[in-house]
Amino acid sequence: MAAETRYARTTDGTHVAYQVSGDGPVDLVAMRAWITNLEHEWREPVLARMYRRLESMGRLIRLDRRGSGLSDRFRPGLMPTIEDRVDDVRAVMDAAGSRRAVLVGLATASQLCAVFAATHPDRTAGLVLYEGEAREAWAPDYPWGETPESFESSLTKMRSGWGTRELAERIVRGAAPSRVGDQAFVSWLAEDQIQSATPDEAERLARLHFETDVREVLPAVHVPTLVLARSGSGGAERSRDLAGRIPRARYVELPGDDHMSISGDTDAILREIERFIETLREEEQDMDRILATLLFTDVVGSTRTAAALGDRRWSEMIEAHHTRVRALLARHRGRLIDTAGDGVFAAFDGPARSIRCAKAIIDDARDLGLEVRAGVHTGECERVGDRLRGLAVHIGARVAALAAPSEVLVSGTVKDLVAGSGLAFDDRGTASSPGCPANGGSTRRPREPGS
Repeated sequence: MAAETRYARTTDGTHVAYQVSGDGPVDLVAMRAWITNLEHEWREPVLARMYRRLESMGRLIRLDRRGSGLSDRFRPGLMPTIEDRVDDVRAVMDAAGSRRAVLVGLATASQLCAVFAATHPDRTAGLVLYEGEAREAWAPDYPWGETPESFESSLTKMRSGWGTRELAERIVRGAAPSRVGDQAFVSWLAEDQIQSATPDEAERLARLHFETDVREVLPAVHVPTLVLARSGSGGAERSRDLAGRIPRARYVELPGDDHMSISGDTDAILREIERFIETLREEEQDMDRILATLLFTDVVGSTRTAAALGDRRWSEMIEAHHTRVRALLARHRGRLIDTAGDGVFAAFDGPARSIRCAKAIIDDARDLGLEVRAGVHTGECERVGDRLRGLAVHIGARVAALAAPSEVLVSGTVKDLVAGSGLAFDDRGTASSPGCPANGGSTRRPREPGS
């Protein structure tokens, strides 16, 4: 019997469908690829058997991420960012009463699971990534990615054939060759598309994944990690690259040509996952290192303005500014780390929120007669009590120092993580800073689409 579907509610009011089954000592949060439907998954015998096997290892928690299946679909004009989907996972874990869990991400879900583990190591007992990738798009330093031309061609075929047996058969030939000729599986796959998303939703989700790059985030993953791939699936290079970017990740390459976990030797995958879970207690995790998005602001021309106003009036103005900044941080789920002089240092668990908060701070400061610049960077930080320190802090401060008056300047790492946010960027070139990673050194200025 399939598990009961329930709903978690995120901080922005989105309803996320989830199911809990099994009662083992370890919580497992499992996510399949890019589109899902919790109820329909149980109708595929191999997938249902895979879930039952995972239930024998622990309490299994599954969810339909926003925009897919039984969860709330997209709001008009908005796409879910990766930080929105991190919130989906956190909300479901809270609703299910899960304090910590092993995250199991299949294919495209690997990006989300990795970002969650880096952002919330205290909630992540371990990480299993099957046939995952840090990015999908080709780049000069990522030669096994898909070119934009190939992606657009695939997208056209997907849209025109969405929900048809013809498209399902083509997917099976490419991603699940062991199940070619399995007509029941082809029928289930075609229906799964219809049950999980419309053609428009599927295209938007595909574009979201294609535009996302988490390579700069992966070194901040410090939980025990297992990366699995099949040698002949075509994804082994991407999985090896993914594993190589995560500190101390264990990479296991299994024989076979199937990309789908529910095709080929599924038992071999499950055995590796079970072995990994059994050894988790022997692993030590670095809970003092987390992924955070850092916002630095600075009042432009503060010395000149202070001299013109006098000490008392200037002090009152800055106090009013800081009070209003605290309110804006609370609204955007930021945490104030420090106020140094007239500037502010704050941390967020998502880059899109930090950019919108920075823009709000700049606009609000004008009402007080102040002009503010801001810089945003996402990177690995060391927690020391309530403080954050490390190279990412220095890079964030450097980015802010390079911003023009009334400008929000972000690092390239931030830009790569906000696909789906609706934010567009102008390239401001590359800035040098001692020890600065390559992508962190590039800067972007966010702008509204069409501006």
